[in-house]
Amino acid sequence: MAETKKFAIVMAGGTSPMLWPKSTEQIPKQFKHFIGNGTLLQNTIERLLDIFPIEDTYIVTSQRFTELIRQQVPNIPESNIISEPFPRHTMPCVSLALTHLSVKYPKDSVAVVFPADHHISNLGEFKNKIETAVEFATERNSIVTIGITPTRPETNYGYIQVDNKPGNLGKFYEKGIRFTKTFAEKPDFETAKRFLSTGEFLWNTGIYVWKISIFWESLHICSPETHNYFTILKKLLGKSNFEQAVDETYRQIQSESLDVGILERARNVYVLESAFTWSDVGTWDEIYRLSLKDSDNNCIVGDVLTIDTRNSFIRSYEKVIATIDVEDLVVIDTPIALLICRRGATNRVIEIVNYLRRKNASPLL
Repeated sequence: MAETKKFAIVMAGGTSPMLWPKSTEQIPKQFKHFIGNGTLLQNTIERLLDIFPIEDTYIVTSQRFTELIRQQVPNIPESNIISEPFPRHTMPCVSLALTHLSVKYPKDSVAVVFPADHHISNLGEFKNKIETAVEFATERNSIVTIGITPTRPETNYGYIQVDNKPGNLGKFYEKGIRFTKTFAEKPDFETAKRFLSTGEFLWNTGIYVWKISIFWESLHICSPETHNYFTILKKLLGKSNFEQAVDETYRQIQSESLDVGILERARNVYVLESAFTWSDVGTWDEIYRLSLKDSDNNCIVGDVLTIDTRNSFIRSYEKVIATIDVEDLVVIDTPIALLICRRGATNRVIEIVNYLRRKNASPLL
């Protein structure tokens, strides 16, 4: 049996206000270094190279970020950077990518969609799970998403409720494939604890696996209006007015996620339970959790002097920061702003960003 043709789509067009002031609208978090050897995008591409050749790896981004991608991933072919006029969430992003790639790959090829800004370790387990998901998507003509066994009641992640009965899953049940029951948005703490107590919920990684043909069929059934827009674009691909048509389409379509637009509505959705270490690197609290600590449980980066300082995350980029007799603080210094808040409250950074937006403080964003 011939090996299934597969390719990777990396979504790298969004912004991340929760990691302000280091992540900005001009250079969002996927193009910045937080953990690991490179930027989040560079780390994502690096771990995919053991699964996908670079020529079968595609990055979808906003037009204004294409030059950043060329600088950070110089080995990727120019034609493998697919640009959106502006972000419209994940469903239009993947629809545009597959508009381009449906003419390059056979319809039974498998697309594996990844966010560009996540942190993953246990790469052997990661590779194994991606290969299992591709195998299942190929054999069963199904949509597969990757779920992570929760280790704590996390309020910043989405969840997937699973049906643990084996049904007709056969060998794939032993490999971790489960039927999906519901998708849940970010819960409050008590709800997250309840999710964990049932043993039926996994964290939703936002990694999706499907044949090209299954994607278009699912989009047609679940979001027919969006499907119609991209059907027209497919007919215009290669013509002189294609880019103009993409721009006009993006001004008309709804901004919608793949979870809401397809996965919550489709009937052939499965989740692959996984145990590799995963984080969406969404808040400063999460970066502190992932980072190495000293004997006082501090994570210190840059020129920082601490006296009687504990359980804190302090990053200096330009100046010396000195702290005395404090604990549980997050201090992030950048050329544009200084952020100081309590650990455990960094999900409120969005409130600062929203305030700056209302004040049209563009230089600070």
